[in-house]
Amino acid sequence: MFKYPCYCRKTRSGAEEGMNFTSYMPDALREARAAAARDEVPVGAVLIGADGRVLARAGNRTRELSDPTAHAEILTIRAACAALGSERLPGARLWVTLEPCPMCAAAISAARIETLYYGADDPRMGGVRHGARVFDHPQCHHRPGIVDGISAEESRRLLQDFFRERRDGCNYTK
Repeated sequence: MFKYPCYCRKTRSGAEEGMNFTSYMPDALREARAAAARDEVPVGAVLIGADGRVLARAGNRTRELSDPTAHAEILTIRAACAALGSERLPGARLWVTLEPCPMCAAAISAARIETLYYGADDPRMGGVRHGARVFDHPQCHHRPGIVDGISAEESRRLLQDFFRERRDGCNYTK
């Protein structure tokens, strides 16, 4: 985790946050690298509780679990909700290496996560700034704060390298 100086801001409760901003993107990138080592798409996530403690961390496990919903974001939300005994995570902050897909964005909204931090944009499958833009729909019950572009280049490079290695290792036939 890294600390960066930033301006104070008021939280929803009116309390003033401190002058330091702690980034959990290095932790999320570690989870993404671990996912790649398991031959999963390298996406990692870390969920921080309202009290500042790490509630859960995960990387994609769709292949390992034979579960198309086992995205890093979903796994962290499930683990945090189970640990807290609640389906909602008010005040929580989610760090993820890639723009969440529409399914994950809907789960973020349903869990009432306060802030979403993500690295690389996903113009093809993203559901936040691209594609479905889940949080922009009038049906969306909760819209988290969004901070994008954190370690975006490193996140993007990790994904590009992963898929390049898969393509180069394949023997395509026509």
